[in-house]
Amino acid sequence: MGCCLRQLQLFSTCMAFALGASVGTWKGAIGNWSMFIWCFCFILTLLILIVELCGLESHFPFSWDNFLITCNCYSALLCLSASVIYPIIYLQFLPNSHDWDRTIISTAFSCIAFVAYAMDVMWTRAQPNVITGYMATVPGLLKGLETIVAGVIFVFLSNTSLYLHQPALEWCVAVYFICFILSSVAILLNLGKCDNRLSIPFSIFQVVLTLLSVLLYATALLLWPLYQFSEELGRQLQRPSDVNCSSGLSTSVCIWDQQLAVVSLTAINLLIYVTDLVFSAHLDFNSS
Repeated sequence: MGCCLRQLQLFSTCMAFALGASVGTWKGAIGNWSMFIWCFCFILTLLILIVELCGLESHFPFSWDNFLITCNCYSALLCLSASVIYPIIYLQFLPNSHDWDRTIISTAFSCIAFVAYAMDVMWTRAQPNVITGYMATVPGLLKGLETIVAGVIFVFLSNTSLYLHQPALEWCVAVYFICFILSSVAILLNLGKCDNRLSIPFSIFQVVLTLLSVLLYATALLLWPLYQFSEELGRQLQRPSDVNCSSGLSTSVCIWDQQLAVVSLTAINLLIYVTDLVFSAHLDFNSS
């Protein structure tokens, strides 16, 4: 079953990548993000399949089941993000129906890859004597989502004209990086089994980190739209009707659309952090 699922993962990510390449997906930042996801998942799955077929799992100095669940969880979340972001951006800019069809099919294969990775996680967890990895738990999945949404935000922030020379907006960028690092630290501590080396219980440590991230993201959610869509600062409150915002290829996604994408993703990630905080606090309260 695991081998069949990995073959499906390889096929679907390869097809999504090939169809995306055929319509010039690599030309834009979002396209680069989607192509990276499909290529990364394909290579990672291929390496896992080779290791399993050669029976080399026991040669690694860590739990292979834990590593496998972690890789599949992250691959599922990455493919899910590509399946949502890629068509939203590309379908409105592609010039003809032929490219439209290939983009829709590419998105469909990305969705199939997401389902295949999610099924792989469930199948691995259902096996007897399997160590359930941190990423397969609700806190782990939420932490993974937080880092992936932050990654999409970084894609839009690659256009430095969105925030340079604006201290309030530069603070927002710092918030995104700080919170990304905090979530990554929580994940790495768990995966490296270093959570018991802290001077305080890891559950409390995680609640504190998540609370700090919630507060920081709240400031970003207030400052980013205030400074990006403020008419007093010479910004446009409504979407402009210039050609860059209404037509062309994905490389010409206008500044206003990028600003809106960042504030939308900020709100989504804040919601994820709040959910994480409530769930972590609930677990800590029940365990105490």
